[in-house]
Amino acid sequence: MASRVNSGTSRPLRSILILGGGSAGWMTAAALAYAVQRDCKIMLIESDEIGTVGVGEATIPTIRLFNQMLGIDEHDFVRRTKGSFKLGIQFVDWAKLGHCYFHPFGSFGRPFDVVGLHHHLMANSMHGGADSLDDYSMAWAAARAGKFSKPSPDARHVLSTFDYAYHFDAGLYAAFLRDYAEKRGVERNEGKVADVRLTGETGWVESIRLEDGREFAADLFIDCSGFRGVLIEQALKTGFEDWSHWLPCDRALAVPCAGTSNPPPYTRSTARAAGWQWRIPLQHRTGNGYVYSSAHISDDEAAKTLLSNLDGPALADPRPLRFTAGRRNQSWNKNVIAVGLSSGFLEPLESTSIHLIQANISKILAFFPDRNFDPLVTAEFNRVAKHETEAIRDFIILHYHLNQRTDSQLWRDAANMAVPDSLQYKIDHFRRYGRLIARDMDIFGPTSWLAVHLGQLNLPQHLDPLLSHRAVDGGDWLNKLRAAMTAAAEALPSHQHYIDQNCRAA
Repeated sequence: MASRVNSGTSRPLRSILILGGGSAGWMTAAALAYAVQRDCKIMLIESDEIGTVGVGEATIPTIRLFNQMLGIDEHDFVRRTKGSFKLGIQFVDWAKLGHCYFHPFGSFGRPFDVVGLHHHLMANSMHGGADSLDDYSMAWAAARAGKFSKPSPDARHVLSTFDYAYHFDAGLYAAFLRDYAEKRGVERNEGKVADVRLTGETGWVESIRLEDGREFAADLFIDCSGFRGVLIEQALKTGFEDWSHWLPCDRALAVPCAGTSNPPPYTRSTARAAGWQWRIPLQHRTGNGYVYSSAHISDDEAAKTLLSNLDGPALADPRPLRFTAGRRNQSWNKNVIAVGLSSGFLEPLESTSIHLIQANISKILAFFPDRNFDPLVTAEFNRVAKHETEAIRDFIILHYHLNQRTDSQLWRDAANMAVPDSLQYKIDHFRRYGRLIARDMDIFGPTSWLAVHLGQLNLPQHLDPLLSHRAVDGGDWLNKLRAAMTAAAEALPSHQHYIDQNCRAA
């Protein structure tokens, strides 16, 4: 017999207040406007006087799930954010000077044997083959040719083996979502915070007072105030776990430059002496930035390095940012949930900034509270958030640690540092037998880890022992796969042509 739910103890939320706009604030507002359809007021407070960090964003494919949930038309979104499409990330000079590789979205080919493709590739190279793993990525075959189209729904075709994400203007994305949220009832209030009032008995946030004297109370507060963490840290003193001993870059300079006629459908990350430089091509310009360690280079020298390595004329002066890599001890403390930079920061090496916003929003919906704020729910939210962030942290550290550069102190230190045990275990397994060890809450799957392990020259000492018992002609399969991908890429429209036909910005 079905049990009866005791609804008498339920105390639904009556109001939610989001502090801060930008991508984090308006993504949260849009998601809540979609999900919370009645009996709960949703407010957002932001100040036009306080700038947002976003200067141009590269994303990973999970952003498509977020937009699809909201019912957003993809071409309209790309058009209104002056966006472009992204098939992966090219890494230049990371393993060693003069070496590059591609981290694709999708997979390397299609499985053709119980033994992984990369084992067949390495076995083939022992017999004179000179191909790289990149040659078996449909995403790279299209990206290097400047081509783009949607993946094929036919799983038998090589065009079904890639995935994609976006590049877009973060400010325009926030404005796009603001329009979405306000049409669905979110109330925006302009102003700067003067004071946060806590309840005397519990120390929970009761209300926010603005400089003009207006006061806003709510049941649940969502902190999207950026690095300042006005609620989660300044008011509640949640604490911060510093990861700068693993991720020493603590500053960035960002600058737009003139775009190109056929924007490449991928992000480029180029390692520099004291950090790395990003390139994010949009329809109307190209976003650039230098993420660096202030212990290894001065701000002036970093700016000089950035400006001398642009693909076109700079359109503004470099904009400085300062940060510390790490995370809050809790993303959800009392009646405050941190989303975006207020919950912590991992440098944008693998384009995870938007994903981490999206991940906390997904958890808000999955663990949506009532006014009882059950500690069991809060604890599980924080457990999941911790493991998600640590998994991304380990993946980013992998890029630094697996390098063979000796030209600068930053890279020598990164190669010699002790890494988290969770990461070392993965490195050891791959180095021994080329095996990929899965971890709970890891947003990056086998393709991603394989691309970086081999791209950073962490070459296995042994092939999979099962390979010696297989009768499959791996070399023949690889040749056919590469030829099919090359032919398929040639038949695709150019990236620019696809944009012009479907989502060209005004």
